[in-house]
Amino acid sequence: MTFLSADEVQQLTLQVLGASFGISSMAGVLIHRGHFCTMGAISDWVVMRDATRLRQWALAVAVAIFGFGLMGWLGWISPLSTIYASSQLAWLSALLGGGMFGIGMVLASGCSSKSLVRLAAGNVKSLVVLLTMAISALGAMRGLTAVWRVNGLDTLTIDLPYGNFVGQWLSAYWGLDFRSGLAVSAAFASLALLIWVIQDRRFHNVLNWFTGVGLGLLVVALWWVSGVLGFVPEHPDTLESVFLTTQSGRMEALSFTAPVGYWLDSFMYYSDGSKRLTLGMVSVAGVLVGACLSAVQQGSFRWEGFTDRADLERHLLGGALMGTGGVLAMGCTFGQGLSGLSTLSLGSMLSVLGIFAGTWAALHWQMREA
Repeated sequence: MTFLSADEVQQLTLQVLGASFGISSMAGVLIHRGHFCTMGAISDWVVMRDATRLRQWALAVAVAIFGFGLMGWLGWISPLSTIYASSQLAWLSALLGGGMFGIGMVLASGCSSKSLVRLAAGNVKSLVVLLTMAISALGAMRGLTAVWRVNGLDTLTIDLPYGNFVGQWLSAYWGLDFRSGLAVSAAFASLALLIWVIQDRRFHNVLNWFTGVGLGLLVVALWWVSGVLGFVPEHPDTLESVFLTTQSGRMEALSFTAPVGYWLDSFMYYSDGSKRLTLGMVSVAGVLVGACLSAVQQGSFRWEGFTDRADLERHLLGGALMGTGGVLAMGCTFGQGLSGLSTLSLGSMLSVLGIFAGTWAALHWQMREA
C-alpha cells in the first residue's frame, strides 16, 4: 500500500478532475454528433416503430455492463463501493421518480444530458429547463420535498437478502464467489443486449456503432477514473479510504441531474467556503464544452428560444419533474440508465422501468392531444 502526502493527494485530485472533464467532453461530442437521446429513442419507437436509436442506447449499456463486469472480475473495482450498493430497495421512490423523470423529459424535449447538449448548441429553452431542474433537484435533496421524500416514499422499501446487484444473486444461487457472479451476470446481460442490437440491419452504420460503443466505453473509463485512479486507501488528513472528488464519497460515473443542482448551489453559496468541485460537476461542464465545440465545428450552433407561453410552461414543468424525479430515482437516463445499469443494480432497473413507462405515457398523451 502506497501512502500519499497531502500535496500528492491534491495533485491526484486535479488529475481526477482533469480526466473526468476530458471524458465528459468526449461524451458531449458523441451525444451531439450521434443524436444520442433516450427520450428521442423511445419517441422514435412509439411514434414510428423505429428502434434504431433505442438499439444505439442498448449498445452503450451493453458495453458499459461488460466493461464494469470485467473490471470487477479483475478486482479493480467493486459495485459494493458505488452509490447503488444497498440491502434495501426503495421501490416506490425508484418507480415514481423514474416515471416523473420520463414525463418531464418529454415535456422538456429531452433529458438532462440532452438539455446540456442543446444548450451548448444555442438552445436557450434548455437553460430554463436546467435552471428549473436544478432548483427542484436541490429541493428534493435538501429542501421541503426532501423531508417529504425521506419521511414518506423512502420508507417504503423491500429487503434484499443477497444485495442490490444481479451478480450477488447469481453468486448466492450458483455458489460462486462474488467476482465470478459479477462477471457471469455481466457477460450474459451484455451478450443478450448485443444480440438484440445486431438483429436490425438498418442499425449498422458507422455513426450508430461509434456512438453506442464510444459512450459505453466512456462510462467505463469514468468508473476507472473514479474507482481506481481516484481511490486513496488512506487519506493523510482522515486516515480513512476515500474516492477523491465524488459527492457521495463512493465511486461515481456519468450522471447529470444532481450535479446540475450542485452547480447552482455552489453559485449561490460559494462564499461559505465549503463548496468544492466534484466529479459530477466537472462532467456537466465537460459535456457542455464538448457539445459546444462540436456544434460550432459542424456549423449547427444557432440561438433558439420559446415559441409561445405554452411552450415555456411545458418546459418549466418538464424541468421541475426531471429535477424531483431524478433525485427520487437516484439518477437520470445516464445516472441510472447507463452508469447504474452497468453495475446490474436492481434499483437501477426499476428506475429505468419507471423512466420508460413515464416517457411512453407522456408520448401517448401528446399524440392524443395533437
